[in-house]
Amino acid sequence: MARILVGLSGGVDSSVAAAMLLEQGHEVVGGYMKNWINTDEIPGDCPWEKDLDDAHAVAKHLGIEFRVVDLIDQYKSRIVDYLLEGYRDGITPNPDVYCNREMKFGVFLDYALEQGFESVGTGHYARQRTREDGSGRILRGADPNKDQSYFLSMMTQRQAAHARFPVGEMMKPQVREAALRFQLPTADKKDSQGICFIGNIRMSDFLSHYVPDRPGQIVDVEGVVRGEHRGLHLYTLGQRKGHGVASPREGMAYVVVGKDAKKNQLIVGWDQADTPGLYTKECVVGSLSFIEGRPSALTKLEAQPRYRAKAEPVIVDPIEEGTKLALTFDRPQRAVTPGQICAFYEGGVLLGAGVFESVQ
Repeated sequence: MARILVGLSGGVDSSVAAAMLLEQGHEVVGGYMKNWINTDEIPGDCPWEKDLDDAHAVAKHLGIEFRVVDLIDQYKSRIVDYLLEGYRDGITPNPDVYCNREMKFGVFLDYALEQGFESVGTGHYARQRTREDGSGRILRGADPNKDQSYFLSMMTQRQAAHARFPVGEMMKPQVREAALRFQLPTADKKDSQGICFIGNIRMSDFLSHYVPDRPGQIVDVEGVVRGEHRGLHLYTLGQRKGHGVASPREGMAYVVVGKDAKKNQLIVGWDQADTPGLYTKECVVGSLSFIEGRPSALTKLEAQPRYRAKAEPVIVDPIEEGTKLALTFDRPQRAVTPGQICAFYEGGVLLGAGVFESVQ
């Protein structure tokens, strides 16, 4: 049996993960990652104190050791700065994916290994397998409606080898049933929503405290001025609401289809397949990170361009000495967004991911 540090977030999924690993006979210690403390200047609900209390209550109920691991400085430098830099550069970053690589299976895993643990367990809906040689692989979660393997797609082989995802073998209702069976204090707690470790705050409200507004024109694909935006960083491709441009056509809606950083213009068009810039079949991804199966030649894989999107067949062509991949999707993809993550699969196996850099 292994010595495992479980990241207890105060939610039901991580609570069940700890209980299951303990039931399997492992030596389990609970660890709460203190990554963010909200301030009075930033609106929103960041219930970290409640989550900490809940995590501690779960550990006490299970009779396991509990630790608070202070990672606030690392979280700011690795996640918040990455987030703000991306928005300042006009792209749409994905903090949740990087949070798993840099925090849960980055500095938290490093801490665990230094403390003599063999693995880190979390409440992710994904499945982990360890080969005979000790290498790890990650598969989609058993529950297709809750599968979170996309958020693990930037992890490394080393990280995958030290990961444990016990609830990934279950359907969500089974997790709730297990929480009741274990009589966990979090059994009836609702699932949390929001930015990774920041809480229930609108991204626009969060950004307003760090990235100054830079108003400019909203134009349609023909260059006609349709309104004014607050700042390009507050909008993302494919956005249907919140841009403030009313449609003059019955049953039609404007969506964001592009940004012109030089002119500081937000470009909108009709939400239909033939609108320029809204759909694309060809794009380039960089900042590659592969757990296994890194492409070295022209090949066909499955690519998932965003969370909740369906994985689509794609031709992958390594370029620039393999540092980037040129992708050609079988079918046009809607609102492929620079800065977002494209995850690659083969069957149900997660291979790795890259960051969208450009679209054609």
